[in-house]
Amino acid sequence: MKSPCSALAAIALAFGTSLPATAATDSVLPLLPLSLEELIATPVITASRRQEGREQTPAHIMVVTREQMRDRRYKNLADLLEDLPGVDFQRGTRSSQYNNFVFQGHVSNNKLLILLDGVRIDHPAGGKIPIAENFSLYFAKQVEVLYGPAAALYGADALGGVINIITEKASEAGGRLSAGAGSYGSLEGNFLAGAPLGAGFSLTAGAHYQQSDRAPLDKYYPDSYPKVAAGGLAANQREAYTGEISSHSQYFRLDYEDRLTVGFYRNNFRSLTSTGDKTATSYYLSNAYWDTTIDTWYGKLRFDITPSLSGETVVDYSTYQIAPQTRYVNVFTGFSDHGYDYAMARRRSVEQNLNWRASERHVLQGGVGYRDYKAIETPDLPHPYDTGKGPQVQGMTYPNTNLPLRIFDTDYYSWFGYLQWQAQWTPEFSTMLGFRDDWYSTYGNSLNPRLGAVWKAAPGNYLKLLYGEAFRAPSPEESFSAFGSFTGAQDINGNYTASARFRAPNPRLEPEKSKTWSLTWDWRPRNNLNLVTNVYYTEVSDVIVTMNDPAPIQYIPGAVLSKTSSKQNAGQDKYHGIDLIPQWQLHLGGPWTADLWGSYSYIRGTTRSPIDQVDWEQTNIAAHKVKLGVTVRYQDWLTITPRLQWIGETTTGMPDTTKPPGDRLKTDAYTVASLHIGAHKLAGERLSLYVDIYNLFDARYYAAHGSSSDTLLQVPQQPRTLMGTVEYRF
Repeated sequence: MKSPCSALAAIALAFGTSLPATAATDSVLPLLPLSLEELIATPVITASRRQEGREQTPAHIMVVTREQMRDRRYKNLADLLEDLPGVDFQRGTRSSQYNNFVFQGHVSNNKLLILLDGVRIDHPAGGKIPIAENFSLYFAKQVEVLYGPAAALYGADALGGVINIITEKASEAGGRLSAGAGSYGSLEGNFLAGAPLGAGFSLTAGAHYQQSDRAPLDKYYPDSYPKVAAGGLAANQREAYTGEISSHSQYFRLDYEDRLTVGFYRNNFRSLTSTGDKTATSYYLSNAYWDTTIDTWYGKLRFDITPSLSGETVVDYSTYQIAPQTRYVNVFTGFSDHGYDYAMARRRSVEQNLNWRASERHVLQGGVGYRDYKAIETPDLPHPYDTGKGPQVQGMTYPNTNLPLRIFDTDYYSWFGYLQWQAQWTPEFSTMLGFRDDWYSTYGNSLNPRLGAVWKAAPGNYLKLLYGEAFRAPSPEESFSAFGSFTGAQDINGNYTASARFRAPNPRLEPEKSKTWSLTWDWRPRNNLNLVTNVYYTEVSDVIVTMNDPAPIQYIPGAVLSKTSSKQNAGQDKYHGIDLIPQWQLHLGGPWTADLWGSYSYIRGTTRSPIDQVDWEQTNIAAHKVKLGVTVRYQDWLTITPRLQWIGETTTGMPDTTKPPGDRLKTDAYTVASLHIGAHKLAGERLSLYVDIYNLFDARYYAAHGSSSDTLLQVPQQPRTLMGTVEYRF
């Protein structure tokens, strides 16, 4: 059998040989980066859903170009997020999400939208998903990172911000093939190819595959992974640690001139459900994994009504599915083979957007749309879900009972409309005012305004003030999360009883609501130096938290539950912080240049417990973070990029009982470095070679975790790893 990387190569070469003879020369991507002036002037789309300069929007936005992704080795969205200002990133800590991150105080991916050319490609119904190697960036022209609330434009879940992966049509793209191998069985490959098809049509297609056994962490951190007795196995019978991951994605885009785009994007990720667990509470098995796939189809039709009025019609269809073979083998399943899981979500959407340039100084945008959703959520299953049958005819019972197992399915829909007005009052002063109303059939409407101003105080000095409100819609995962186990005991009436606590569903959840104030100073003292300062304050109300129910919810016919917990709107979060972001380009003499970047971030976040009304430190946040990097370049032949991160003490999910209520246990601060070397324009200027060394000095360090006694308080991170990559452009 051919390896996945070999299959990728065969497909890419077949595509490449079909290109016109001129395409190979024209498609070679430029290897020199943009100057800082050109980078700052790069048009952005995400901040206002229309093309504009960075200085025209009151929102804080960052742009990462294709050349920066290549030189800094941001191979996927996890790599990029980890290096962003204001982001706390914990790799390999969660059993279902795998990675965890906090974006300016907002915990997890369900408070940050991920878009592909403006179309949502994360969970179609707003749940948590892995953000890891599955979101590969091989096809990205640039990535725009919008900080702050954006619900006034994008609707639900844009509390922390928006990440928009921007691509380009084939007439502007080229072709390339990449393959790499490295430490601990790591393999990766991708290709991207495109060609004009004639009659105004063009096609771009690509794919990526990645797999890694990852390091045997029990050898590098033996105290964290001791072999202990569990589930009837003696300590000397326990399995060796394993932590492999794999991912793949496919992408294509068909364009007709500049009027029509039809696209498809799929990503898949697999990791082990023992990730982040103690050896006493979970078996580390290669066949006990969490496997998710997201598919998104989309179409865009652009048209001009008048010279000053244009429109865009967007349709999309997105699905999310957990593979039926997904399962846990841990203390909650009695270390038995009945901990299967399944979930499915689907979104269909249509929206009509209009853009009217009323005058040279005033622009109005608006739009209306409709979305409908379907979702299935299951408790732990005794055997894999049969996707060929409906949720109500699976024929499963709760283990140790004859009670039909309750599987939840739901259908709901939403309408929305938005309007935004941007005004350039003078060459130095502009304002923005917008709002959006989203109405859901499950809980009603949510109206979210956004207003801001930009003042050019002096040449090279821009002050941006922004206020925005946003909301996060409760996901089916939260509304219908339900689990628990029976022992087989019955009462005198024949009802099955349970002394352990069950998780009960709550379909009456309301959305979380946020308010954010931010001030951004964009200072450009010289044409090769830029310093951005972003200060923010956020309040979040109606935070969805898990609470014990005062009276147990009897949601299983034929059973009497003595204790239940459920999701409730009862928490309150507050965050305030500052990000300092310098960027500096230097000429070192002769053919040598350097591009330096970095950030210092401070954040203080609290979450109020509805149980004790104490303001607890927000989880998984380091109050202080420093991230630095430099790309040293010899013309366009050689790039050397060292990167360094210093992450301060990071809060875990566990309280510190030695201190007053509100303090949490913390992981130690750590410093980690990486080195990335690229040699370019080889073999007729078509070949590049890369060497990537992660954890350059082989440090032993930990990512914060630990929200319960069953999980690790801090998760050991990978030792030094190496990866070599060959890239060929055609």
